[in-house]
Amino acid sequence: MKNKTAQWSPPQLLVITFIFFSTLGMLLLKLPFATVEGITMLDALFTAVSAMTVTGLIVVDTGSVFTLFGEVVIMCLIQIGGLGIMSFAVLIFMMIGKKIGFKERLLIQQALNQTSVGGVIKLVKYLLIFAFSVEAIAFMLLAAVWVPEYGWGRGLYVSLFHSISAFNNAGFSIWADSLMGYVGNPIVNIVISSLFILGGIGFTVLVDLYKTRSYRKLSLHTKIMLWGTLIINTGAMIILFILEYNNPHTLANLSLFDKLQAAYFSAVTPRTAGFNSLDYANMERDSILLTILLMFIGAGSASTGGGIKLTTFVVISLSVFAFLKEKREIRLFRRTISEFHIFKALAVSMMSVFLVFTALFIMNISEKGADFLPILFEVVSAFGTVGLSMGITGSLTDIGKSVIIVVMFIGKLGPLTLAFSLSRPDKEKIRYPKEDILTG
Repeated sequence: MKNKTAQWSPPQLLVITFIFFSTLGMLLLKLPFATVEGITMLDALFTAVSAMTVTGLIVVDTGSVFTLFGEVVIMCLIQIGGLGIMSFAVLIFMMIGKKIGFKERLLIQQALNQTSVGGVIKLVKYLLIFAFSVEAIAFMLLAAVWVPEYGWGRGLYVSLFHSISAFNNAGFSIWADSLMGYVGNPIVNIVISSLFILGGIGFTVLVDLYKTRSYRKLSLHTKIMLWGTLIINTGAMIILFILEYNNPHTLANLSLFDKLQAAYFSAVTPRTAGFNSLDYANMERDSILLTILLMFIGAGSASTGGGIKLTTFVVISLSVFAFLKEKREIRLFRRTISEFHIFKALAVSMMSVFLVFTALFIMNISEKGADFLPILFEVVSAFGTVGLSMGITGSLTDIGKSVIIVVMFIGKLGPLTLAFSLSRPDKEKIRYPKEDILTG
């Protein structure tokens, strides 16, 4: 009998595997001893998908509704979803001594968004070693803050949970107000933000930095990610600091040092992290709009984050500038970006806009009691697998929750991955003459 899995493409296998683990997570969270009083099947599914997609949106409070078992299930789903199902599959294969074939390498390539099959196993090894090492270091640093406050048992557990959640850009917290209680704590702010910046910059970049150690020899992708991250984070911090400076609900009552800390944290967290030290429901509308843009852009490729990805945003922006200057090529750092990647960036952006618009349209019909801006914020947060909210997640209707589940699912896997899993490649055998059309 022919093996049916051999007929599935890598994108299809990724979708199926993701659905399997999300369903397994839902069933585990629905167990009587996973929650204090029990939750609905839809809420269990929402939580499982939110954890697997490392989003962090919650319909029930994690710390008060789930038992220790339930929180551990969520933590495991975050780790699997953030580092990737195939990364753990490689780890298991290596532990049992099983050979990793070409089919598995193709699947890993798709999962990590790599351009070639070569070197993917080594990339996974670096990924796992780096991830576990960083989480361990962060765990010890956070324990220095939370063990004195909560005691050894509780303090160590809280440190472990938030280390895993932060590095994987999940945004899950066992506190109802996330990290608002630590808005002025420099250790918590620096450690948590460093975790999700490292997790969101992309494993390809981290491996390139480790292996190359020379700025000139770094790949174009790495240079774009480093400069793009620095410019966007710095710019967002300055803008949010100015906009929220006199807001009595956010920065106004803080010291200057705490204002800077809070502005910095609020600027970097929308890049798919999901933790918050300020209440987004009480932010200025200008700040909310900026946050929505940051969430839509997202993190880096082959990272724990979502969004259209920073490199996609840069390529689209450079394409516009190149067209306005009547240039036929996009050049950056003495390199030319190929047309394939321009088309891919355009496809990702347009499909993402269509997804957000469709979800927004449906939820504006189903969520009659909510304003437009919080709904838009919620949808983009789900697409970018961010987890930030203006406080409407728990009050969503069943239709609204279902829409957000789908958006989180597509946002994590990527619109193109889902499209490729549903379609068959169509190779053109005939070429037709070109003809100009009127555009713009």
